[in-house]
Amino acid sequence: MSTPTEPNVIRCDQFIAHPPAKVWKALTDPELHARWWAAGDVRAVVGHRFTLDMGNWGHQECEVLAVEPERLLRYSFAPGSLDTTITWELHPEGTGTRLFLEHAGFDLDSPLGKAALEGMGRGWPGLLKRIEPALDAVGR
Repeated sequence: MSTPTEPNVIRCDQFIAHPPAKVWKALTDPELHARWWAAGDVRAVVGHRFTLDMGNWGHQECEVLAVEPERLLRYSFAPGSLDTTITWELHPEGTGTRLFLEHAGFDLDSPLGKAALEGMGRGWPGLLKRIEPALDAVGR
């Protein structure tokens, strides 16, 4: 993901010592997803609509936009308020996976958009670090 830096996009990545199939499960299995990020009926099916329970941020609607099993998952996040898109890309790296995140589309002219970009920009790296321990806890 070596694209020019855009001010309204968060990009980060994390190496996870599990193969892409396991990391994919962390992104698409509701029980595992709730262990590292948020509860919700996430599924890797284009057009599937689900809600993530974001605690203090409320319930955020999402819709799956693109799926390439064990490679790419893209969904809209909070349409009608943030109107952003989250894209996960999985790249095999040795015996593990390099997981890339792109959270794009923040409206920098909106106070909510600016606050979300700043907060999520600080929060995403820590969330990505929670995936490997969540996978370790359920075994290989």
